[in-house]
Amino acid sequence: MREDFLHFLWRWRRFDASKQFTSDGQPLEILHPGEPNLHAGPDFFNARIRLNETLWAGNVEIHLNASDWLAHRHDTDPAYDNVILHVVFDEDQRLCRSNGEPLPCFVLRDRIPPQLLEKYFRLEHERAWVPCEKSLNAVPNIVRLNWLDRLLVERLEQKTESIAQVVAAAGQHWEEAFYRVLARNFGLKVNVEPFEALARALPLRLLAKHQDHLFQLEALLFGQAGLLSEKFEDDYPKALAKEYQFLQHKYDLQPLPAGQWKFFRLRPAGFPTIRLAQFAALAHRSAHLFSQLLETTNTAETEQLFTAEISAYWRTHFRFDKTAAGRAKPLGREFVHLLLINTVAPFLFHYGRTKGLPDLQDRALRLLEELPPETNTVVDGWVKRGQRAANASQTQALLHLKTRYCDVKRCLECAIGNAILR
Repeated sequence: MREDFLHFLWRWRRFDASKQFTSDGQPLEILHPGEPNLHAGPDFFNARIRLNETLWAGNVEIHLNASDWLAHRHDTDPAYDNVILHVVFDEDQRLCRSNGEPLPCFVLRDRIPPQLLEKYFRLEHERAWVPCEKSLNAVPNIVRLNWLDRLLVERLEQKTESIAQVVAAAGQHWEEAFYRVLARNFGLKVNVEPFEALARALPLRLLAKHQDHLFQLEALLFGQAGLLSEKFEDDYPKALAKEYQFLQHKYDLQPLPAGQWKFFRLRPAGFPTIRLAQFAALAHRSAHLFSQLLETTNTAETEQLFTAEISAYWRTHFRFDKTAAGRAKPLGREFVHLLLINTVAPFLFHYGRTKGLPDLQDRALRLLEELPPETNTVVDGWVKRGQRAANASQTQALLHLKTRYCDVKRCLECAIGNAILR
């Protein structure tokens, strides 16, 4: 048993509340369990109890064993002097406050409903893909949908924390920050770090100076990526390398190591060379994507912003000096949707919250609702268990549920887990 189960029992009063007494026989009435404390200090604050007809207001501390109070050194911490009740599973030791007064203790061991305890242990020890796999489909649909709505906001809030750091690092320059986040997400999972480093090494203001010349944009991006240092056979990469040498000297640029880019186990359409060509095409279309994004009014317009034609060389090549049998394409619709999901929606959400523009936050949520559901192994796993998503809003919530709750067994903090334990 974990301590968080006792927190769950106490918070929702899921224990036998008849004939309540402290361990030393004092009549006890729990008027309010208090509010969970998410920071340092006692577990619940602003609780209210009646003890021997005396009304007490203060904090509640919860432990599996009473002796944990001493093990955690609460007896020497002034923050615990106003604890009015110690709630434990086992009272293995009688305790006193720092002034010598007995610390009232409420024992839960014999007050937990057996059926609830059985359900808890089943969730705790289940080794399935998700702990509640066998009970999941018995949860009312309204509970699941409401919880997914909450998880989506939680996921966006989590993403905006990292975006806020990028905005701060960019000196509150929103256009530059958007460029960096967009570049990072161009790398997907495999080349995230190289793309992120490239955006830092090649500021947007520099790309903006060459926005009208796709060739120069490619020279800057491929050169700074460290991919123009080889001896080439084709005229096009030779020309790019020559152009980059001029721009490198002009702007005093230091290229990144070429070895950090990963090609292994990627489809040719996902090679970093193709992504860099697509990124150059996007910069060629506009150096102020974020400003344009704020002016769009619907999903179709937003999606259209990310439609850009790559240069002729990359229509027949996936790598330098190697003619491809297939044909490279501009940004595919599925990839654009991933950019909208992982870059545009959270960025709009954060910008709207920072600037006090709730309409932009609503627009971010609406964008996710209007995009089709994602396809990946986690979403496929949910589908196999009868949880089919209707749109990207729900797939994002399901991803958050799996990684932030199921995988770390936060069942007691999950609305679905709570419904199962009822």
